[in-house]
Amino acid sequence: MRIHTSLKTRRALTSFLLEDIGTGDITTNNLNARDTNVRAEIVVKSDDETVVAGLEEAIVIFDICGCTSRNLVDDGSFVRNYQGVLEIEGRAKDILKAERTALNMLMRMSGIATETRTLIEAIRSAGSVAEITSTRKTCPGLRTFDKKAVKIGGGLPHRQRLDEMVLIKSNHIYLAGSVERCIRELKEKCGSNIKIECEVTNLKDLITAINEGSDIVMLDNFEPVAAKNAIKTISNLGLRKRSIIEISGGIRFSNIKDYADAGPDRISVGYLTHSTNAANYSLKIVDRNEQQP
Repeated sequence: MRIHTSLKTRRALTSFLLEDIGTGDITTNNLNARDTNVRAEIVVKSDDETVVAGLEEAIVIFDICGCTSRNLVDDGSFVRNYQGVLEIEGRAKDILKAERTALNMLMRMSGIATETRTLIEAIRSAGSVAEITSTRKTCPGLRTFDKKAVKIGGGLPHRQRLDEMVLIKSNHIYLAGSVERCIRELKEKCGSNIKIECEVTNLKDLITAINEGSDIVMLDNFEPVAAKNAIKTISNLGLRKRSIIEISGGIRFSNIKDYADAGPDRISVGYLTHSTNAANYSLKIVDRNEQQP
């Protein structure tokens, strides 16, 4: 698998390696067999279906350490029951130097992708066509990879940085004085090419945000019944199609069908990137060349 990564991504992955390696792998570097050429395989360790994400990153990590890799599946594939996902060849010390960092990326990204897919399947089974979207609640340094994992799982990454779009939150509204003033001020200064999303906490502000031309309106911390009533109200007022309606706040697998039933266009789920369980992978050396290089 040939990977074309940006210098920024490669630099980030190199920094992750350096964090783990320190001055060197004191264990492997003191084994006589450290320079033995070996072949290793990464397998998924789960009876449940896992959506693979992070293979590209793992391949780059092994490449940085002088190893060659061959993906056995593609990112986005479904795997389970000790199925192999990646084969690696190189010196034992190089493979083991890269092992933990590569596995950590696979585990985190696959966990996010798998949970994203699980949520999508749950709301599709309930008849909803809403998009599942992530937030900026990510661990510093990992946002690019977390957002990519959401996308691999079928979700919408949403904005990556503060400069990508306007997202009006409660503190902005407090500073401006009202939803109306905040939207008008930002529309005037940012221009028509910048999308505006406005977070609201009640029906009155929802109607105001739509009337003021907010492209997206986020219902923040609405209970499912309240969200459904609010969306029904703006539908009756002929406002439903004027803005994308997003729901956010306290959404989990246990209640996402209730929120989907409210009829939003998007459902924003913070825990996808701040507390999703990691997938389980392991690396095993499966073959060695007894002849030293």
